[in-house]
Amino acid sequence: MKFLAPAAFWFAAAIPVVVVFYLLKRKRTVHLVSSTLLWQKFLAETQASAPFQKLRHNWLLVLQLLMLALVILALARPYFAGQSKSSALRVMILDASASMQSTDESPSRFEKARAEALQWVDSLRDSEQMVILLASATTQVKQSPTSEKAALRRALQACAVTDGPTRLTDAFKMAESLTRDRPDAEIHLFSDGALPSLGEFENKNLPLVYHRVGQRGNNLGITSLDVRSNPEDATQRAIFTSVVNKSTNAVQTELELRLDGQLIETRPLTLATNETSPQVFIASQAKDGVFTVRLTSKDDLAADNQASIVSLLPQPVKVLLVSRGNRFLEKALNAAGKVELSVATDFTDPEGAYDVVVLDDVTPAVWPTKNVLAIHTARTNWFDGWAKLEAPPIVDWKSAHPLLRFVTFDNVQVAETLAIKTPSWATALVESPKTPLIVAGEMERQRIVWIGFDTLQSNWPLRIAFPIFIANAVDWLNPANAQAGQLMVRAGEPFRAGLAKAITTAQITLPDGAVKPLPVDTATREIVFGDTERQGVYRLKFGTNETVFCVNAMDAAESDTTPRAELPFGKYAKVGATTLKRANLEAWRWIAVAGLAILLFEWWYYHKRTA
Repeated sequence: MKFLAPAAFWFAAAIPVVVVFYLLKRKRTVHLVSSTLLWQKFLAETQASAPFQKLRHNWLLVLQLLMLALVILALARPYFAGQSKSSALRVMILDASASMQSTDESPSRFEKARAEALQWVDSLRDSEQMVILLASATTQVKQSPTSEKAALRRALQACAVTDGPTRLTDAFKMAESLTRDRPDAEIHLFSDGALPSLGEFENKNLPLVYHRVGQRGNNLGITSLDVRSNPEDATQRAIFTSVVNKSTNAVQTELELRLDGQLIETRPLTLATNETSPQVFIASQAKDGVFTVRLTSKDDLAADNQASIVSLLPQPVKVLLVSRGNRFLEKALNAAGKVELSVATDFTDPEGAYDVVVLDDVTPAVWPTKNVLAIHTARTNWFDGWAKLEAPPIVDWKSAHPLLRFVTFDNVQVAETLAIKTPSWATALVESPKTPLIVAGEMERQRIVWIGFDTLQSNWPLRIAFPIFIANAVDWLNPANAQAGQLMVRAGEPFRAGLAKAITTAQITLPDGAVKPLPVDTATREIVFGDTERQGVYRLKFGTNETVFCVNAMDAAESDTTPRAELPFGKYAKVGATTLKRANLEAWRWIAVAGLAILLFEWWYYHKRTA
């Protein structure tokens, strides 16, 4: 044991003073009495001829001396030296993602991590500084570099766990900028390790110390949720969801489906270890509402046991086809569901009453402002430039994108295409070695699907994938479906609502029922709400309109709550969980507790004697 303030031992000179008080005789007050017969046994004590008396055993003296010794010891600030090295700067990253709510630690992993971080604050030397970062869907700087322990404690106490995913990339980038070219700096991560690979930091040589929190993985979670029209009955809705079991044993549970809080169906499930079970519910729906799926079993993590989605009744989509004549495309559009198709040879009304405009090998004089499917034509501000390329082979396509659901390009041949570079606003869906053939994205709130080749100059219309792609494109470009997709966000991501006109007031009702006013900028045409750290149903009221949107914690990495012994940094680099303990652990708090116990014992002993 060492001491941070050894000069406090000079207060030990007060111990003899306490003893002297017990050696002094008490001076008696003289009173005349009629007889001393009854006072003879006390006569010896009334004699004050000498100033001192014999020191006798006294429990009060023992307790007071012990209490004084503890006070002196606490003032000396004793500490136990740990194994960690001295660092001029420590960057503390506290994981606040959904998996840190797991209750395998008491009361939760997050509280356990925060308690350990507070102990590191207590061990901070006067010459050292510390930074507090809170990492979940975004990274927050809770405390800039400081050596003031009170400020660091307040920053840690102000941290709160969220239902969002683990996104440590921004936190590590910030920590790297603080510790770069500083060999005396360290990065301390308090986490359960439920995060994706950090390959971009493989060669960064971060001075990382990983403090693992968590004991086991015992969790069921909902990892996906979607709602669509029932393909067999357009009057019904099909709800698609997936449940994963990340426990070490098989688990039996029940999955509930509710519409606006009313129970519709309960389905028993049995899932083996690491099994993912896709489930499909069929339900009738008379008006727009919110479907909720919920697991009834109890596990370590409650945040992913429920998910909600806004279900808007489908409306016919109005499509304008501008073409010189393409029967394949026209038939595919008519077969794409509830489509009201109009055909024209030219486009002149950019603000027409259409939801989607399809341009087939036509360059209009005025470009549409609505969502557009452009085939073998391009606007000048979409791409930096283009050229012609003959017989481009198809080498890859992104089957995970909604536009390519159930679509393949096997044996599809293209005679000629426009060659471009993929712009920043779009994603290449189908690729050739020298150019993308199909791209999709959003520019200035307009969704665009671009096909670089003339479909009639290929054999694609003769493949079953062609009408499926057109149906997917109409569905993706439909403004109503795009709006429905915006009504479900992941925890921690902002919700955006476009405004047709300026508003002066807005308020939002949180999942717990609390009503919160929102600041409004009359110069903008959009409301952005970023406080979406808790899953549930939110109700936004602006002007005379009201919008319901859902926040969910659905993330497969968060549902896998098994603590990681190592963090992967690319293919070859990794960081193992440390056994390093905090240094300079001060013991004065325990001494203060011992002193309080002595005071309580003295109080009890006094009342016991006088009772």
